[in-house]
Amino acid sequence: PGRYKLLGQAIFGIIGMLFLFWATPYSAELPFPFVKPALFAPDIGWLYIPFALLVLLGTSNALNLTAGLDGLAIVPTVISAGVFGVLAYASGATLSGFNLADYLRIPHTAGAAELAIFCGALCGSGLGFLWYNAHPAEMFMGDVGSLSLGGALGALAIVTKNELVSAVIHGVFVAEAVSVILQVGSYKLRK
Repeated sequence: PGRYKLLGQAIFGIIGMLFLFWATPYSAELPFPFVKPALFAPDIGWLYIPFALLVLLGTSNALNLTAGLDGLAIVPTVISAGVFGVLAYASGATLSGFNLADYLRIPHTAGAAELAIFCGALCGSGLGFLWYNAHPAEMFMGDVGSLSLGGALGALAIVTKNELVSAVIHGVFVAEAVSVILQVGSYKLRK
């Protein structure tokens, strides 16, 4: 049942968030994009863990709702991974003493530049899946693929401190999740 799957995701998500906070120099600041000053980021303390868990589980399950036999989920996944690759590199790179994150006015996350390699691997594997799964589709991504790819994109949003921007980056997934929620709600209300 879905509730047990969601409970398992929440348990692993909480373990991951606790590891992120206690094993790395990670902060509970939540940067707001498109607001002056550009780096306005209040520290929301312990409330950050449930918020980050919502981002992680929401992204994972939204991608799962989008997944289908005809590449519905993999194309936005490749695009999102590419965008996060650029953001990860920009937020963690220091080029000859020049801090790229400060110049672009995005949150600096130490060590995030290495995630660009992971994002490149996501893009490459997604394009390989899309090429292999061209018409007629032969493979179904299933829960294993869609939940893990969604979890990876949600984790990238959290680690690069782009939790709020991820709602725009994952626009297709957000729209699909809202559509499913409205359809199920309407069905239950109207019988």
